[in-house]
Amino acid sequence: MEKEKTNPVLGYRTAGSNAETATGDMLYKEMKAIGLTDVTKDTFTLDGWEFEKAVLKFTDEDGQEYSFQMGGYQTNFETDGLQDYELVYLGKGTAADYEGVNVKGKLVMVEINQRDEWWISFPVYQAYLRGAAALIAVQANGYGEIAETALNAQDIAGPDFAPAFSLSQADARILKNALLKKLDHAGNTQETDPDLLRKLSLKVSLDARSRVIPDTKASNIVGKIQGTETDSMILLSAHYDSYFDGFQDDNAAIAMMLGIARALIRGGYKPAHTIVFCAMAAEEWGIIDSKYDWSTGAYNQVFRVHPDWQGKVIADLNFELPAHAHNTQDAIRCTYEYADFIRQFTNSLSVPKEAYPDGITVLAPIETWSDDFSMAIAGIPSTVNDFSAGPFMQNYYHSQYDNQDVYQEAVYQFHHECYLKLIMAIDRLVLPPMNFSNTMNAAADSIHENALSFADPEQTILLNNLQTVSVSAEHIYKKICQINAEYAELSNSEARTAFRHKWEPAGLELLKIFRKAQDYLVRLNWQDEVIFPQEAASKNIQQLEKASQALSEGNIVDALKALYRVDNNMYAFLFDEEVYYHFTEYILHQPKDRLMWGAGRIMHHENLYGIVQKLKQRMEENSPELDGEIRRLEAALRRQKAYYKDDIRYLNNSVNKLSIMLDNVYSNLLSI
Repeated sequence: MEKEKTNPVLGYRTAGSNAETATGDMLYKEMKAIGLTDVTKDTFTLDGWEFEKAVLKFTDEDGQEYSFQMGGYQTNFETDGLQDYELVYLGKGTAADYEGVNVKGKLVMVEINQRDEWWISFPVYQAYLRGAAALIAVQANGYGEIAETALNAQDIAGPDFAPAFSLSQADARILKNALLKKLDHAGNTQETDPDLLRKLSLKVSLDARSRVIPDTKASNIVGKIQGTETDSMILLSAHYDSYFDGFQDDNAAIAMMLGIARALIRGGYKPAHTIVFCAMAAEEWGIIDSKYDWSTGAYNQVFRVHPDWQGKVIADLNFELPAHAHNTQDAIRCTYEYADFIRQFTNSLSVPKEAYPDGITVLAPIETWSDDFSMAIAGIPSTVNDFSAGPFMQNYYHSQYDNQDVYQEAVYQFHHECYLKLIMAIDRLVLPPMNFSNTMNAAADSIHENALSFADPEQTILLNNLQTVSVSAEHIYKKICQINAEYAELSNSEARTAFRHKWEPAGLELLKIFRKAQDYLVRLNWQDEVIFPQEAASKNIQQLEKASQALSEGNIVDALKALYRVDNNMYAFLFDEEVYYHFTEYILHQPKDRLMWGAGRIMHHENLYGIVQKLKQRMEENSPELDGEIRRLEAALRRQKAYYKDDIRYLNNSVNKLSIMLDNVYSNLLSI
């Protein structure tokens, strides 16, 4: 998989690129060679990216020549060979860092921490608005921490006309030291003064070719092991695009998926369900100027290419970075509804101590990091080997150090065996093992965490309804387990087929309810975390109340700290209004097809840009008059309380609809 590269030095197998296409062709042949049937290239339209090169050259005052390989982002920038530029260093690249500095036509180098501070899109667009030729991002921390020579790449989540590249800390230090020498020669005694450093520049040359290609094609590669008893399917998925060489992310996952396919075929396994193996294109990126620009291949597969999979696939087992232990305890992350079944399964496993000393656990819900979220909101109950919380992410993830050196044999072997067993456990089911009580309990917990009395009596009614539905859902789950156990005892193939046909309509109804639960209950906050509908307003109310109280006491600092945590208003502190506006509006008002899996998942927004700027000005005053700001916060608080009440009413209606659907399916389970 590492053979094909858009960048011959660094790798990059990017969305819609020739390298991705060639790798897809190879996987197509591999699936056929393994013995999978109905192998197809499921083609869809996306925005593509070819990143060929980005080489920065610099000669210091002693005549030492340097050549720096830079990473790329999904933006347009081409030089005709080496082109000369001035390079400036502007700290973190916020609006304040540009004060008094002319960057028109220059390269702007900044240090960012995308994991703990802000995403690359904000300083990039800030640089573009100020006239910079391109932004060069250095990961100060957060990602690529394994070595100072590490480069990092992420999805740009911004426009293609604002160019950006990445540079290692080691290479950036050479450039910063050259700037510091300039200060020395000027006789400056405060050589690290950032205000002075910002006003200096270096002469550099850049040879780069990065092209975004709108409306091109990519293909997901699909193969099957045909089922013997039912049209329902079990899906295995992993993605084959990558940054750099992508050993863990996601070559090892593709290899594991195909290794499992080969084992099933060579072992002569005859599944009841059709087992589908899908190598996804364009997981890392695939759409211009969208906050939700990743998981493009998966979203297209289940919403545009094969919407018929919705209601047919009873489980998706998605694989990400599976040949490395991300913690001492392994975890399978899944949707709330499958947590009990997965937990029962993991309790039956013997986990090798050399792989995971602390065994294995189950986490819920699904997160937005990977393709399983697109699957879940399409109504496909999903799982993924959990990978997002361990040190691998901050050290190796999306860097050139994601290579064979991080391979762990015991972990990889265990995951092969674990997920092969899980496939077979799911294949022995006649009904999808859904316990909706987990969902209802999680929704109730999210309300209890910050119950707001002004929303009563509707809030109390909702909590009572959630409790009632939770009890009913628990009864349904017990009945599902009973039916699945009865099916497992059958040995005669005709009896098994007849039993399955008898219960399959109920299985379809359960999948429909699951899809409705995703539509009704799954929302996102501005940090892409999965939440329930009322949680955003609830947390905003908390922070706005803190800010109002602080202002009433004349404490502007604490008020601003609270406002920093309302929706995406941290960016109101740091960047020009147009930057804040762009990355707010492109969520609220873009066409749904540009937002893909994020469409409709953020319902409200509180724009605090004006009041933040006003309060920052007030801090410079000796005796600031804050009545106007207090009234504006009170108005914001009233809006958020109205949103919260609306969300509670909406949840009540949604839970009532789910309750009716669950009651109907329970009646059917009892009457058949």
